[in-house]
This record gives sequence, C-alpha cells and structure tokens, in this order.
Amino acid sequence: MADNKKRVLIAKIGLDGHDRGAKVVARALRDAGIEVIYTGIRQTVEDIIAMIVGNDVNVLGLSFLAGDHMTMVPKIKEELQKTQTPDIPLIVGGIILHQQIPELLAMGVEKVFLSGTPMEEIVAFIEKL
Repeated sequence: MADNKKRVLIAKIGLDGHDRGAKVVARALRDAGIEVIYTGIRQTVEDIIAMIVGNDVNVLGLSFLAGDHMTMVPKIKEELQKTQTPDIPLIVGGIILHQQIPELLAMGVEKVFLSGTPMEEIVAFIEKL
C-alpha cells in the first residue's frame, strides 16, 4: 500500500448471522481513519483468504457469536499458511469463553477482544500493529 494506511478486513465466517458487533467495530475503525473492508455474513474460509490477498489487507479481524471460533480459527490459520500472507495479524472478537483465550493465542491469534471491549481499545491496538 502506497499511502501506509492500515487496511483491516472484518469478517463473519460460517453460519453465524449475528453481525451487529462486527459492524460497530468496523464503524469505529473507519471513524479513526483506518480503512475497513467488511465481508458481510456467512463467508467461507476461501472467500476470506481471497479478500485478504486481493485487497492487500494488513489485519484480519474475525467476529464470532455462534461459538465456532475454536474450529474456524485453525482453518483460517492453515489457509493463511498456504498464501503469501501467513504473518497477517489475526484478531478475534465476540462471545469467547475466558478459558479459551490462551488456546486462541497459542493458535496464533494476536489478540482476543471480548464483547463489551471499548472501541478505543480496539482502535489503539490496531494502530500499534
């Protein structure tokens, strides 16, 4: 990216159709001057990888409210390894059990944001990446 502006992909993967939180985060990032691509709901792993590669994304944010994060995060990480962007920072947010956070971090998730996290905290973290 020539202008050095962060580009974040906010994605809803699988059958999870609850996207209000993802939209709130996307809006907060945009308001902070970060470029955001929002995928909409019910995306496949392949769709998300194609959007990352095709849009020169700097950060991937996955929103989960249906409890499938422990299944989908490894699939995303596996597919990222097959591309030329295996080191893209992956952040996860939504309804996550506290005891699952260490395992998600061990999988390569950069940061987990729980429901109710202040938007300023999310923006500041992404700006530091």
